[in-house]
Amino acid sequence: MTRSIRGRLLLLAAVWLTAALLGAFLLIAQLLEDFVTDRFDAETLAIADSLIGQLEVDDGRVELDDTPLDVRFTLPLSGWYWQVMAGDATVARSPSLLDGQLTGPAGDLTGATGRDADAAGLRVLRRELTIPDSDALIAVTVTAPLAEIEGSLAQIVRPLAVALVVLGLGLAAASVIQVTLGLRSLDRLRADLARVRAGDSDRLARPDVSELRPLASEINAALDQNAALLTRSRQHLGNLAHSLKTPLAALSNELPPDHQGQALITRMDRLIGWHLRRARQAGPRLLGQRTPVAPVVVDILLVLRWPLADRGMTADVDCPPDAAFPGERQDLEEMIGNLSENAAKWGRTRLRITVRTPPDRLVLRIEDDGPGLPPDQAPLALMRGARLDELGAPGAGLGLAIVADLAALHGGELRLERSDLGGLAAVLDLPA
Repeated sequence: MTRSIRGRLLLLAAVWLTAALLGAFLLIAQLLEDFVTDRFDAETLAIADSLIGQLEVDDGRVELDDTPLDVRFTLPLSGWYWQVMAGDATVARSPSLLDGQLTGPAGDLTGATGRDADAAGLRVLRRELTIPDSDALIAVTVTAPLAEIEGSLAQIVRPLAVALVVLGLGLAAASVIQVTLGLRSLDRLRADLARVRAGDSDRLARPDVSELRPLASEINAALDQNAALLTRSRQHLGNLAHSLKTPLAALSNELPPDHQGQALITRMDRLIGWHLRRARQAGPRLLGQRTPVAPVVVDILLVLRWPLADRGMTADVDCPPDAAFPGERQDLEEMIGNLSENAAKWGRTRLRITVRTPPDRLVLRIEDDGPGLPPDQAPLALMRGARLDELGAPGAGLGLAIVADLAALHGGELRLERSDLGGLAAVLDLPA
């Protein structure tokens, strides 16, 4: 997820939401706990104040004139207790204490914790005072059960937790929607770039968000630079071809017509002429091109009709009408032309061209029924200038190497395999 913008945003949102909701839960829970305990402390303080108000002295003895009417203090061992002490003597205690006695440290206490006879937790409030006509130190102690306090807190905190979880899920869904909508422009930019690479468009459209416009402008500038470099390279190729054709023509004029070098000059002139035509016909762009395969195959077989007829060969073609090459027509013509010419030279009776379009791929298979190649000689056949049979069909040993280079340039590969016709199967595996 950390290698994805969407993943990073969602991860950061998840961390932030978790931390914020957890912090909110802890803060609110603490506030609720303070509120609930303060409420219980207020109740016990009210009981203590009512007990203090009922104290009186009769013949030097401290007595309690009346007791609180709260029924909670009448239930045995309920945790709701009160006790009044005058020095070491017990003045009165709540019926809930039975015969027990509350003990603890001296001094005023609010919110202290203690235990009763059954080891149940208590929240303790204690007040020490003196009253007129008595020298005894009077201690009034009132307790509330911690279990009841915790139960009251649970009744509040549990719905709070559920509410925060629901809120968190809603905010998480909102974050996913927000990130998805925010990155939709990136998805559109990627789709536009894919259309350029596939040949359906030659430039990126202007994004609708200002943050992506500089990026689109830089990509379009890179496409323009790529086109300029490609055009310049092909112009240099044309100039080189023109420069070579002139001395070749002069050399041909100097040699006798029956000189063996004339065949080599003719072969070189044919190769230079072919590349010169390609340089002249090349389109201005490498990206943004898409070429149907079927018309190229038909044109190449039309050029090879006489060589095939002279050798008594037939050509079979199996090509889907929608098969397309994401590049320039000249590159596809050069690859199919070289392989078809090679098959026409070495085949005996048949040439077969098969085109398949698996997902995101374009696979062309050009086969013949000639002698073929042993598997260990296939890498050598792809080397520039390499010829495995110097006495066989004429050629400069560049065709397969050129095809392999072009296929690699377009992100594909050329494989030499054994055909079920008995000869060589040249397989072009290219991206679609």
